[in-house]
Amino acid sequence: MPSDGKKHLPEHVQVLIAGGGPVGLAAAVELGRRGVGCLVVEPRPTVSRTRPRCKTLNVRTMEHLRRWGLADRLRARAPLPASWSQDVVFCTSLTGRELSRFTGVLGLVPEGDRFAEIGQQAPQYVLEELLRDAVEELDTCRLVRGSRVVAVRQDAGQVSVTVEDGAGDRSVVTADYVIGCDGPRSVVREQMGSRYIGGEALRPNFGMVFESTELREYVRHGPAVQYWVVNPSAPALVGPLDRTGTWWAIAFGVDRPTGERQAQRIIDGVAGRPVRAKVLSTDPWTARMQIVDRMRHGRVFLAGDAAHLNPPFGGHGLNTGIGDAVDLGWKLAAALAGWGGTKLLDSYEGERRPVQERVIEEATANMRVLSTELLADNLDGEGIEGAEARTAAGARIQETKKAEFHSLDLVLGLRIASSPVVPGVRDGEERGEWTGARLPHVFLQDGRSVYDLLGDHLTLLTREGDTSGSAVVAAAHERGVPLTVVNLSEAGLQDYAELLGARMLLVRPDQVVGWAGDEASEDALALIDTLRGSAQRLDAAPGT
Repeated sequence: MPSDGKKHLPEHVQVLIAGGGPVGLAAAVELGRRGVGCLVVEPRPTVSRTRPRCKTLNVRTMEHLRRWGLADRLRARAPLPASWSQDVVFCTSLTGRELSRFTGVLGLVPEGDRFAEIGQQAPQYVLEELLRDAVEELDTCRLVRGSRVVAVRQDAGQVSVTVEDGAGDRSVVTADYVIGCDGPRSVVREQMGSRYIGGEALRPNFGMVFESTELREYVRHGPAVQYWVVNPSAPALVGPLDRTGTWWAIAFGVDRPTGERQAQRIIDGVAGRPVRAKVLSTDPWTARMQIVDRMRHGRVFLAGDAAHLNPPFGGHGLNTGIGDAVDLGWKLAAALAGWGGTKLLDSYEGERRPVQERVIEEATANMRVLSTELLADNLDGEGIEGAEARTAAGARIQETKKAEFHSLDLVLGLRIASSPVVPGVRDGEERGEWTGARLPHVFLQDGRSVYDLLGDHLTLLTREGDTSGSAVVAAAHERGVPLTVVNLSEAGLQDYAELLGARMLLVRPDQVVGWAGDEASEDALALIDTLRGSAQRLDAAPGT
């Protein structure tokens, strides 16, 4: 439901989201689709198309967009189709020598049944505009633009949020819960007394977007999603935003004054020759490796950049924030619907923090070798010396950068190590093969994904003729937990059922396996209560 002014502010809302970037909007979609009333407060009236920021939507984010019915809409809006290129090229310049190449990068190529959606290269503004439309299509959600959250105060029963509009007028909205998605300068984080822990890089970087319709005519290396330029005059990372001549670039080790003064020189250095170009925007930045000391205080939560920051190398930042929004969104919806207990909300930070820390670690490792670290003599040279220099550089590139562009084990393989709402999951404890992990994916014969069979809440996967799940179904009904039952044999997934191992799996709304077993628990109520966060932990997964 679109809205823009003070007159549209409600007195009370179930969830108020501070910040209408991709993470805040994703949280609203996750909540709003479940019938939860949301108010999103965003200072920017419009989305800037001159600051693309994130450009990689990984396969996990695309799987969530599929679940929301938005994946195809996103691809239709993306300026570059996934078929444009699946390569990353390292070169001395766009017109110079190629040093090395990675193919099939960033999940842009299908891998059989491994995932439901391939990745997508798209500027952040494309996702943000789509999510704004999706939020405004939901009767349960309101997006208020041109206003900002300036104060947050809570008591045992609710949170009072002060919202200031563009004219400086203030209103107070009460909410059952608040999510701070208001970025690195988060007011919500400051008000809840949380702080970043960690450090930042010493070297500055200068980002810019420029227009050059002639540049693509000179590119010697064919289409690529990224070109890493390795030369002493302009060590940089550059790539196309569209097919009409809009480019993004990051000049490594360049501060703001130098970048703004020498932008054309940097562009010429990247190109390897003089080119006509117009700078559309600049975005100086320094990498930060930080995470907050706490992501929750009572009824107030943090997600996305308000909670954690990492270097952009590998494209994990925004995607990790979308994961935060999904995890917190379904849990808040369950609590507000009455079937989610207190431990379900407690599990948010415990489940997400290890993911965020791992992403920071991997992105920091990716940052250790940039174009500046790959500089060497004779890379553009002729003869044997030049060939040997390029061979040595190519070997180092393959050795040090492969993990950055082939990171699906990180994107898809993260597993919950400890959680009060996943039975049998403790640090170092034996559990079912898939418990706490993303449900293995498979396509049906008709082309649908097994994920398309899952319900919006808990889903029980069973095999043909297996009646032992009736106790679980009855327990869910008694506790008021919405449960979808999927018979894998009836769906033609007998081989898939064998892969899963256990005769029954309970899958959470985020497509994570919450429990796996061959026999129904003697106390199915205790199992359901654990999954919904309203019971003491079960010591072991029933039937495993």
